[in-house]
Amino acid sequence: MGTTVTTEAIDQDRRRLLGTAAMGIAVAGAASLLPAHPASAAEGDAIRPFHISFPEEALVDLRRRIAATRWPERETVTDQSQGVQLATIQKLARYWQTDYDWRKIEAKLNALPQFVTEIDGLDTHFIHVRSKHENALPLIVTHGWPGSIIEQLKIVDPLINPTAHGASASDAFHLVIPSLPGHGFSGKPTAPGWTPVSIARAWATLMQRLGYTRYVAQGGDWGNAVSEVMALQQPPGLLGIHTNMAATVPADVSKALSVGGPQPAGLSADKNMRGTNSMISTSAAWPTPKKCRTGHRRFTESRIRRSASPRGCWTTTSAVTA
Repeated sequence: MGTTVTTEAIDQDRRRLLGTAAMGIAVAGAASLLPAHPASAAEGDAIRPFHISFPEEALVDLRRRIAATRWPERETVTDQSQGVQLATIQKLARYWQTDYDWRKIEAKLNALPQFVTEIDGLDTHFIHVRSKHENALPLIVTHGWPGSIIEQLKIVDPLINPTAHGASASDAFHLVIPSLPGHGFSGKPTAPGWTPVSIARAWATLMQRLGYTRYVAQGGDWGNAVSEVMALQQPPGLLGIHTNMAATVPADVSKALSVGGPQPAGLSADKNMRGTNSMISTSAAWPTPKKCRTGHRRFTESRIRRSASPRGCWTTTSAVTA
């Protein structure tokens, strides 16, 4: 499959975990369903269509193994001081055994165009959805850990079809949502070496392979690490990044966060520290073409803000409510 891009004019918390042990059950359960080879091997730069289909026997076996769990004794306290409580884990296991509908999520994924391509010897699985709006901006979105592309399903339609969600055609994106190596339906590395540095290079290769000559990147958690490395590598065509995980902050803000001190004076409205989690705004940009225009783009519960600035053309803010 080849994608020809016609016009790409730029018109453009760390989430809470259920609990490490609880998520372990969920991740292990999902991983047990994955086929050993997500798609047949191909040579060169081929991009192959991908479709998810698990046999019913695999789902039955998963539920059987969850039901056969040998549980430890209950904790000796009534709070979480000894870790995730037994009742919490058992409740999650019951959900996976009787309530979780894999076929529903399978159908949601299969409703979107999915592909696999080999990059640096490893199969990379990704969703690729193009907007109907001609001037949509290509965007590659990277998930975190423990996580998957499922987290991004809710942002697909608002970003490719903004006019249906109260925004304008100039707010449209073409979306590329890859699975990190070893995650979801991407291949599993057989040797060390896959790091944010190598993944960032792979993502640049992917965007080039799809025919995108100008694009932006977004990520949180490990997706933040990959996106920030992409900014450092500055591959041809990358215009800017957005991160929803603050990783580099001013020294006075960092000190206040680490000791729980008061908010430093002089912060602008979109760089305030909020609550115990103290999410703050970050910016990441470098000089980009002169076609940048001031604007706002709604991105689920956070907002990407673009504005002309001394540092470049695209600045980003996180934890700003829409």
